[in-house]
Amino acid sequence: MARFCTLFSGSEGNCTYVSCGDTSVLIDVGRSAKQVLEAMEARGIDPKGLSALLVTHEHGDHIKGIRAFLKKVPLPVYATPEVLEKLLWDQILTESSPRTAIEEGTPFQVGSIGIHCFDIPHDSIHPVGYQFVLPDGRKISLATDMGFMCDSVRNTITGSDLVLLESNYDPSMLSVSTYPYALKQRIVSNLGHLSNDVCAKELAGLVRTGSTRLILGHLSRRTNMPELAAYSARNALQQAGMRENYDYRLWVAPRDEPMEMVVL
Repeated sequence: MARFCTLFSGSEGNCTYVSCGDTSVLIDVGRSAKQVLEAMEARGIDPKGLSALLVTHEHGDHIKGIRAFLKKVPLPVYATPEVLEKLLWDQILTESSPRTAIEEGTPFQVGSIGIHCFDIPHDSIHPVGYQFVLPDGRKISLATDMGFMCDSVRNTITGSDLVLLESNYDPSMLSVSTYPYALKQRIVSNLGHLSNDVCAKELAGLVRTGSTRLILGHLSRRTNMPELAAYSARNALQQAGMRENYDYRLWVAPRDEPMEMVVL
């Protein structure tokens, strides 16, 4: 049995939990250690049972709680070489911190979970998404912070039983927002974020290839609303002839609190 939940998911901070059997991992610590530990307690997650911390990239909403969290819960850290170097440079990690450099195409194992990282298009030094391969062969994929859905990411996450996919902004809300023009251009660029519309277009293909659990994540607070993200997703899936709670289940990951635990 595997369990999955986002503890936080949004522009202010991200942290995700995946477990199977006696193996549990966190992906990113983008909120304070206190907030993450409280969210874990709310979902009955024992910090002492964690096996590793995986980092997607070095932006603050993914790493700002790491230093304090590791002081309370020492864990080995996995990230790309460039991200590990940045964490060391910024003294988030120390030279004595247990850490492992990872690369796309080289799977690794944490306890009973096989893990693949895959490169994603984002304005970071070397960002990745993660795919978790469970002992029974099922897969869980996490793909956020992407400027566009490239073929390599699509091919990797296709066939996953559960997918957390970015649905960051509503184009209309972004266009009328008070964001500076340069920031708007960065968000919509090929190194920015996925919109609700782009995310929604990917979902039918995922369901056709076996994804039964879809989670929309990393929603912007200022340029998106959960209702808009969910509407875009459900509309696209309905037009493809797919029925909610029969062909798939859909969640929108909350920004400020843990989502319900999804059991596979």
